[in-house]
Amino acid sequence: MLSAAEKIFPEPAVDVPATGGDQVAVFAGGCFWGIEGVFEKVKGVKSAVSGYSGGEKSTAHYEMVSEGNTGHAESVQVTFDPTQITYGQLLRIFFSVAHDPTQKDHQGPDWGSQYRSVIFYANDDQKKAADAYIKQLQDGGIFSHRIVTQVVPLKAFYAAEAHHQHFLENNPNYPYIVYNDLPKIAALKKQYPELCKR
Repeated sequence: MLSAAEKIFPEPAVDVPATGGDQVAVFAGGCFWGIEGVFEKVKGVKSAVSGYSGGEKSTAHYEMVSEGNTGHAESVQVTFDPTQITYGQLLRIFFSVAHDPTQKDHQGPDWGSQYRSVIFYANDDQKKAADAYIKQLQDGGIFSHRIVTQVVPLKAFYAAEAHHQHFLENNPNYPYIVYNDLPKIAALKKQYPELCKR
């Protein structure tokens, strides 16, 4: 039986048009170190910033978010050039290598609503693309369990504390990174070599 990571994830049937200038996407799927680390390696991504979305500005602090009752999810804001990488391709990476979208309110060893799977959409085009891709994956039987990813409007994104930024890049030998996140980078390079930065 193939794991989800070994299955062939389809190209998104619905995508966001590449209009002028950079676009921004916000994803949440477990600890932001790994999500940020994956997207930093993707061509066309100009920046990936760890932070918090879903709650109020006053509670956008790691210690408070870690308690699991602020409404925030550990999130990553991805700024990208849509002429090099599309929103749909980012969705494909998010669902296939960045996290497991069938785990509700946890991801790997991390438990709590702050680790939930969420797509925070910035506009109707992103919402349509996200909803359509989730349906495409469900209908295609890619996962043996139901996808629990929330698709909700982006109200605000608050950057996390400085020591959380580029954590994977700066701490490649940190045990949590080695065990939980380096396999994601390996999967990205194996499955999507054409989408990786050289």
